Amino acid sequence: MRILVVEDEAGVALGVQRALEDEGLAVDVATDGHDGWVMAQSGAYDLFVLDIMLPTMNGYKICAALRDAGIWTPILMLTAKAGEYDIAEGLETGADDYLTKPFSMIVLVARVKALLRRPRSDGAAPFTLGDLRLDPATHRCWRGHDEIELTAREMDVLTYLLSRGGDTVSKTQLIDNVWGEDFTGDPNIVEVYVGRLRRKLHREAEPEIIETVRGVGYRIRS
Repeated sequence: MRILVVEDEAGVALGVQRALEDEGLAVDVATDGHDGWVMAQSGAYDLFVLDIMLPTMNGYKICAALRDAGIWTPILMLTAKAGEYDIAEGLETGADDYLTKPFSMIVLVARVKALLRRPRSDGAAPFTLGDLRLDPATHRCWRGHDEIELTAREMDVLTYLLSRGGDTVSKTQLIDNVWGEDFTGDPNIVEVYVGRLRRKLHREAEPEIIETVRGVGYRIRS
């Protein structure tokens, strides 16, 4: 597998490159945001490791541009900013995971492996529930005539819930089937994504599409 690392700090870029190459992964490095954007469009990569603060084009813009172009390759963002709003912006533009600097190379390798191994929703068949339509293959979602913009991870969470046909799904099941069994982050990330999906899918005077089963997990309301 081939990884693209877009990082302008030479020491960090070299450390990430060596850590990933030691795991048998091929790694290319770009130190400029625009160069990274051009390389990322080649279709040659299985995962992007993307810094936020970059010259010429920051990581948020690269991430958003990739998703707008229909490129759904997993993205691990590196950020020197630990604020909740900075992390939220990275996830909202389409990133799949993030690490805050300084970070352990052991943790970085584990996150990369988890993203590479996670199940993908790309090949799943379309789903229809009332006026909700979801097409994982094209990464598009609608309620009625209104198209709803979902990030790659939001798409994966909703696809898994719909695939269970109204069965209750635990937080552990969601992590194992969406983030992958090697996920080492905070399990409360599930609540974050369920909350974001609810806000995007909600219609006034209608019950939530994703229902919480207290003490058990979540299910799609039939």
